[in-house]
Amino acid sequence: MCGIAGFIGPGTREDLARMTRRLVDRGPDAAGDWEGDGVLLGHRRLSILDLEGGAQPMWSADESCGIVFNGEIYNYAELRADLAAAGRVFRTDHSDTEVLLEAYAEWGDGMVHRLNGMWAFVIFDRGRRRLFASRDRFGKKPFYYHHSADRGCFVFASELNALLEHPGVPRGVSAPAVRKYFAYGYVPAPLAMTEGTKKLPGGHSLSVDIQTSELRVWRYWDYQPEPDAGGSPAEWREELRGVLGDAVRRRMVADVPLGVFLSGGIDSSLVAALAAKDLPRGGLQTFSIGFDEPTYDELPFAARVAEWIGSRHRTETLNLANARGLLPEIYSRLDEPNGDSSLLPTFLLSKFTRREVTVALGGDGGDELFAGYEPFRALHAAAFYRSLVPKALHPAIISLADRLPVSHRYLSLDFALKRFVRGAARPPSQWIPTWMAGMDAPDLQDCFGGADMEEVFSEAIEAWDGIHSEDPVEKATGFFIRLYLQDSVLAKVDRASMMSSLEVRAPFLDINVVNLARRIPSAWRLRGGCTKYLLKEAARGLLPDEIIDRKKKGFGVPVGAWFRSGDMSIDPAAMPCPSVAARLLSEHSAGIRNHRLFLWNAWVYGEWKRRTGIA
Repeated sequence: MCGIAGFIGPGTREDLARMTRRLVDRGPDAAGDWEGDGVLLGHRRLSILDLEGGAQPMWSADESCGIVFNGEIYNYAELRADLAAAGRVFRTDHSDTEVLLEAYAEWGDGMVHRLNGMWAFVIFDRGRRRLFASRDRFGKKPFYYHHSADRGCFVFASELNALLEHPGVPRGVSAPAVRKYFAYGYVPAPLAMTEGTKKLPGGHSLSVDIQTSELRVWRYWDYQPEPDAGGSPAEWREELRGVLGDAVRRRMVADVPLGVFLSGGIDSSLVAALAAKDLPRGGLQTFSIGFDEPTYDELPFAARVAEWIGSRHRTETLNLANARGLLPEIYSRLDEPNGDSSLLPTFLLSKFTRREVTVALGGDGGDELFAGYEPFRALHAAAFYRSLVPKALHPAIISLADRLPVSHRYLSLDFALKRFVRGAARPPSQWIPTWMAGMDAPDLQDCFGGADMEEVFSEAIEAWDGIHSEDPVEKATGFFIRLYLQDSVLAKVDRASMMSSLEVRAPFLDINVVNLARRIPSAWRLRGGCTKYLLKEAARGLLPDEIIDRKKKGFGVPVGAWFRSGDMSIDPAAMPCPSVAARLLSEHSAGIRNHRLFLWNAWVYGEWKRRTGIA
């Protein structure tokens, strides 16, 4: 895993050096840079494969193309064989970076269709005087850029912090991005938190003509369901086991120590079980952290799985109050606000894991592909509510729900019910973003001057409507895959793990697993209200039944209680709407309403503004 940066147009080598210095956590093992032909390329390396021969920027044998690359290509050996058969010559023993160079030389921009992995890379094609860049299908690896055709300027970097080190990149806050952030709890691509900057969305490539500065961005991959009604549950189960097992084995190839995150939930537990399958007992290392607050602790479940699969299990129990004290340190290193509070335990787990290994496998993607989130279960109820309740009664029902006593327990019933009735009152394409929103619609509109909710949730609506199916489960899957997974979950894991120079791999996002999941009818993913039905069936025999059948619990922290007790607070004056922020803080502190999502998003935003000085 690495960090990349570079630019064409105005700028100096010292500008590039400042950019790459901001990426040192992503690549502590080595650094490289290159300048020529009006192009500057920089790289920070975390050595995983080909420890001796994988230095970057890397050049093709004829020096016609150079590359800086962040990620891992898991099918590089197969691609290398195909390219060698086509006459391509390799100088390294097993560098996936060199495979990318030769793949571009052989197949051009279409090379990305053949890749199985996670990536963000830039190739400088000297002969065509162009840059070609691409980001993996799901956006596992980040890619920020700034483009100014008038100044002939194109700047890119793995993190927004690094991008902003270039003097040509604007430093003002993007008003649309702020509005989206307080709605979603993250900034959806292609927006970035600062004006004049963008994120290349997952599944997209771009090219820049160095002479004319013309920028072209295009989508090369899109998630679409292709359900196949022909398979039986038993057949799907066996195929899923095999394909996921292959994905896990591909991700266990590394020239450095490797382990598995183990939360005790089904996704990470199944990955660990498959990873341990071909190893002697004790041959796999697994890692868990827990908290001294039982509501937020899963260590007993992780320990049960570790005993079952025979892993060498390492745990750390943390005091939540002490962990809270680390928040300023952690969030001072975050390049863009992300309101997922589980970034705290993910960072702590990554830091703990990095003491022993350099690569860890995780369970990300399982919930999105196999209908694992609570909103999937609410879809049928929302449709029933919408058909049964006249529109004129929605405000009264919302008012009744608001009278329920406020609880700050994890996944409390009152919080879920209040969210449900608010979302169900809106059009189906806005159900899920409303249920998950950081602010209620009236508060958002009050905060941002009567914001149009269709514009605020335009990305969610596009993700829902863009699925070529009328099945609400498929449409919800589209939302989670296209939007939430990329801009919240994967962004959180990438930042939290890279702060400790730990590479995290996601077997569920292997393209072969994804293509299989697209074929499985939604009725076998969500069945009778049972989330991840088929995945649970595939896990039978590989995991204890009590792990498979237990209620889902996320990687949460009690932020609501922290704000209620006064252990945490926000400065309303630093918010985009001080009067609204002050009111929501007062209501939460008094126990009238639970505004924990807004308050946490606001705290993160305030920390980001304070550290960066961006106004």
